[in-house]
Amino acid sequence: MSAPAWLDGVRLAWGTLTAVPGPPPSTVDSRVARAAMLGAWLIVTPLSLFVAGVGGALTALGVPALASGLLTVGLLQLLTNGIHADGLADTLDGLGSGRRPERSLEIMRRGDVGPLGATGLVIVLGTQGVLLGELMILPHGWLLAGLALAAGRLATVFGCARGVPAARADGLGQAMAGSVPRAAGAVSWLLAAVLGTGLTWLVGTLTPESIAWWSWPAGMVIGSAGVIWVLRTAVRRLGGITGDILGALVEAMVLGVLLGLALG
Repeated sequence: MSAPAWLDGVRLAWGTLTAVPGPPPSTVDSRVARAAMLGAWLIVTPLSLFVAGVGGALTALGVPALASGLLTVGLLQLLTNGIHADGLADTLDGLGSGRRPERSLEIMRRGDVGPLGATGLVIVLGTQGVLLGELMILPHGWLLAGLALAAGRLATVFGCARGVPAARADGLGQAMAGSVPRAAGAVSWLLAAVLGTGLTWLVGTLTPESIAWWSWPAGMVIGSAGVIWVLRTAVRRLGGITGDILGALVEAMVLGVLLGLALG
């Protein structure tokens, strides 16, 4: 007997986006893919809060902020099999190659990391680590850090929106492409914006002048703009999305949200 689509969606998202063992979905179809991508950021929230909590504990114990932030990034990569970082590196190598779409996709499929991919990983993940470390200095800042890491998975509603094609006929991109109705994606985005803004306001209220409430919506806008830019570039250059591109979108969204929080 098949499980409800939403439950299989939770199982699919958990199994795809994390390295933590869990039951597999009983079936995978368009409804399950839609539920997985729409709820991805909420499904990963417990894991991201755990990771941020570890980073916050390290900071409280006197570990320098930069070290705590970098260790937080490293732990999250460990618990997600580095799937999004791998996608970022492959996407940078493919798009930066300047080759025809077929050749660029083949470069991305190979999985080895070239100079552009390596440079991008250092810059993006390193900057995330710096920003996370500064955020976790704040009282209760680890909560915002955890939610920011989870909100990065909101990028899937952009990459899997109706009308965005797959770049090839196999792989994760093909399975997820076009699975998310744009209206439903907008609702998911607004939910993350409201929750994040409320949490930011609460943290700022508990510790006056620690962080401005508007920094979360600013981060959402910055992250979403980065995601849209990467997505449009990928569709124009490659003809659609792949699993690697979805990973790159997630890392771009995380970076954008953290940059917005840094402005507050």
